[in-house]
Amino acid sequence: MPTHRLRPVTAGDADLLLRLYASTRADELALTTWPEAQRQAFVRQQCAAQAAHYQAHWPDARHVVIEADRDGACQPAGRLWWYPRADVLHVLDITLLPAWRGQGLGADCLRQLMAEAAGTGRAVTIYVEAGNPARRLYDRLGFAPVGQPEGIHQRMAWRPAVAETLEICNEQA
Repeated sequence: MPTHRLRPVTAGDADLLLRLYASTRADELALTTWPEAQRQAFVRQQCAAQAAHYQAHWPDARHVVIEADRDGACQPAGRLWWYPRADVLHVLDITLLPAWRGQGLGADCLRQLMAEAAGTGRAVTIYVEAGNPARRLYDRLGFAPVGQPEGIHQRMAWRPAVAETLEICNEQA
């Protein structure tokens, strides 16, 4: 598994953030008949709208670039955006570039947040779209659905006490 570090997003990361957002919409955009220029304009507009929404609703959110080591070089691999509150760390978004997916990097970043949350007795929450392959990762990490789905999204939560109980149950099995 690659080692990683988190650093604050800077103005110089605009192209990276656009590539990350575009990677999350690639399958959807492949279904359109739009010319490439229209696809790019759509991605730019939607990426800006998402950032504006997060900043307006969660002004104290933390937005970081995930950098990882590959072949001895530190490279941008993704982003993580979360909102710390007194009772919960809420993950707004975690996205990795396609070349970094499936290698444990996302799980490692989430475990880092989970450790921070556990140290202060907080939960970690995230909303997951139905059909998102990352749902398997959240399940493996001990996240559980909370309440009923809200449209296409399901709120999931990880709680330190639940995680400890799961570890004890797994050891006894």
